Amino acid sequence: MDILHRFEYWGDHHHPKWVDIIRIALGVFLCYKGIDFLRNTSLLISLMSSGRDTFGSFLTVLLAHVIPFIHIVGGIMLVLGLFTRFACLIQIPVLIGAIIFVNMAKDVLLPYSELFITIVVLLLLVYFLIAGNGPLAFKIAEEKKRGTGM
Repeated sequence: MDILHRFEYWGDHHHPKWVDIIRIALGVFLCYKGIDFLRNTSLLISLMSSGRDTFGSFLTVLLAHVIPFIHIVGGIMLVLGLFTRFACLIQIPVLIGAIIFVNMAKDVLLPYSELFITIVVLLLLVYFLIAGNGPLAFKIAEEKKRGTGM
């Protein structure tokens, strides 16, 4: 058994139900942020550019449309517990980019800085990447197939 299967086995067998409530809340929060980014796309573009030309203007506009889609789809997947590890995997680069490019450009030491929230969400995504979905998740297929014998 390799290291990936060990992580998956551990996550499937050591997962209390109250952690699923945190996963669902995280998914709802990410959906909310995705919808908020869609409503304020121009603000998101100005945050990503913020006086420096890190990306080209086309790439900035492209990212401003891809990031809300990733948040909404990944958030729905987290709420339902479908492909939880994949949902976390696609969210992690977005949050690392938010920490590096967006939150570090602003005043981090302000009392209402979003850097703390971004780091907490990133740590939760890393946890659910390892732990998986848990018992309160939508199951696509049965884990054990029963025989059809009479």
